[in-house]
Amino acid sequence: MLPVEPLVLLAFIPAALALNLTPGADMMFCLGQGLKAGRRAAMAANFGIALGGMVHVTLAALGLGALVAAHPAAFEAIRWLGVGYLAWLAVGALRASPFAGEVAVVHAPAGRVFLQALAVNLLNPKVILFILAFLPQFVNPARPMLPQFLMLGAVFSLGGLLVNGAVGLFAGSIGQRLARSAGLARWLSRISATIFGALALRLALMPRS
Repeated sequence: MLPVEPLVLLAFIPAALALNLTPGADMMFCLGQGLKAGRRAAMAANFGIALGGMVHVTLAALGLGALVAAHPAAFEAIRWLGVGYLAWLAVGALRASPFAGEVAVVHAPAGRVFLQALAVNLLNPKVILFILAFLPQFVNPARPMLPQFLMLGAVFSLGGLLVNGAVGLFAGSIGQRLARSAGLARWLSRISATIFGALALRLALMPRS
């Protein structure tokens, strides 16, 4: 028997897909990685974000998410770690800007990009607050909680993989074409740095409630 009732799952899928299609930090991070380092990096970021989402879902199911939500100091510590990390990525993107004559996308190891995306997702406390607000609407308290959270989280992450993956692949293709020009390649690095910097600013200024 499925952990989640079929009718509930049918209601959850379109709601989750609609949220996945809404531009947010995860989509913008995949976009930035695709522009900066190509399709392989974009997909590595995509899978890192998906894994981070599942970690958040598991923590929420185990009650740790509610603990973080209830303690402002823990929330703020995680939030500012995330701000600092995104700012560091922005600076790194600027430093990776190619010099004159370089016309290739900056290739980054897929494993490193995966870990960066995982860290960005885990250091965003808004993700776990979103999960605590959204997933329980589709959870039956009469059934075991953890399997329901994991199944709903897996469905949500799968939708994110498809949507963010498509965005990342498109950005990677565009980035590879534009990077044939050294001048445009420098602008790609600047655009990526701007995206990461904007995400850091968004997280810094976003109210907790």
